Amino acid sequence: MFGSQGLGLLLALLPMVHTTLPDAMVRLNKAALSYVSDIGKAPLERALQVPVPNFLDRSGKVLQPISIQIPEIHVSSLHLKLMAGFGVHVSAMANFTIQILRASEPLEMLLPVVLLADVRVAQASIGTPEVEVSSCFSLFSPASVLAGRNSSSPALLVLVQKHIQAALRNKLCLRISSLVQDLNVHLGTLIGLTPVGPESQIRYSMANVPLITSDSISLEVKAVLFLLGKPMAPPLDAASFLLPWPVDTMGAMATVTLSQQLFDYALLLMQKAGTLNLDITGQLSSDDNLLSTSTLGQLIPEVAHLFPQPKPLVLKVQLGAKPMLTLHTNNATLRLQPLVDVLATSSNSAFQSLFSLDVVVNLKLQFSVSKMKLRGTASMLGDVQISVAASNVGSIEMDQIHTLMCTVFEKPLLYHLNAILGIGVGLPSMVDLHYASPEVSVHEGYVVISSGLSYQH
Repeated sequence: MFGSQGLGLLLALLPMVHTTLPDAMVRLNKAALSYVSDIGKAPLERALQVPVPNFLDRSGKVLQPISIQIPEIHVSSLHLKLMAGFGVHVSAMANFTIQILRASEPLEMLLPVVLLADVRVAQASIGTPEVEVSSCFSLFSPASVLAGRNSSSPALLVLVQKHIQAALRNKLCLRISSLVQDLNVHLGTLIGLTPVGPESQIRYSMANVPLITSDSISLEVKAVLFLLGKPMAPPLDAASFLLPWPVDTMGAMATVTLSQQLFDYALLLMQKAGTLNLDITGQLSSDDNLLSTSTLGQLIPEVAHLFPQPKPLVLKVQLGAKPMLTLHTNNATLRLQPLVDVLATSSNSAFQSLFSLDVVVNLKLQFSVSKMKLRGTASMLGDVQISVAASNVGSIEMDQIHTLMCTVFEKPLLYHLNAILGIGVGLPSMVDLHYASPEVSVHEGYVVISSGLSYQH
């Protein structure tokens, strides 16, 4: 209600949805309300700048208009309080500096005003957060003269104050309601797609109405992933997961809990998009090149027979099985099971398949958050497991080629994976909102991001 800097910041993590099973949960705690209270004073002061019509002084023989201006408004306090099952109660104290431009002598007064409003937080039909002012009141205290000789009669000053109060009472609440309507338009932009990769995007939405207690606003969130502009169905084996809430994160302004099923969904997208596939190509001009028929021919005689002249090898890595992510307390692992086809170029530059390998790679994952995205870094966990799937070069002893395949396979795979994971998956957010000092923790079946908030306009 203080423009997009106010409740917009408070609701910026509220995403959008199509089904009822949540993939994530967002909670905004009292610390978030305190932050909004601090940064919301200036926008509220600007919103309360309203004109006051001239007062017609009928005390003399001649009707005299008295011009009234408000050169300054100072919001001394702004407090937000959660109302369980409803929304947010807003209370503010503001001092209006009033200039009364009389013919005899200007007069400056200070008018204290208390503003009270109840804002309902709900879910719009399009799956975005929606706020609405349900009640609003302006309470005025007697004005005090700041400057100028008070030569006016007490009765006239009383009438002037009543005129000012009558002019402000309705206008202040109308301004507040107008700001809330503008805020809903701003919140509606949260539906936009966020890139996950070159051809994929993610969109969040609210799964249900917000759960509001006296301590926090909690929202169940669904994610829809898109491949080539089309929504992709989540994994069929994704189980419903009741997201817990860690008790040690209440001090954070915002906490985002991401379920195992959301990670499974994102990994399925990467598999379908072919993002995790790669080609590892040998270069004969390299002095330390191991990806050549001459190197492989020292281990497999049939390769040396087929290629008397050195030819570069290509490892075509394709992910057939869905990647398997496992989340345990303080530990995240990823299992990949690609099929690696070992190819060589023939005399006519066509590729000839030598053999293919079933590979199992276990990786350790570290998560971090930057620029409103969850990013990952992978490292090898144990040895790569390799077995022959098919061969066009006769019998292959795995003990002979295991070391070679691991040497030429691991480094390019990690480089490729970390480039993909480094792109990151966009988190629920809005323009100009940033996580401040986010911390990521891994738990059994879910990941928690707890952080402060920073609004930078």
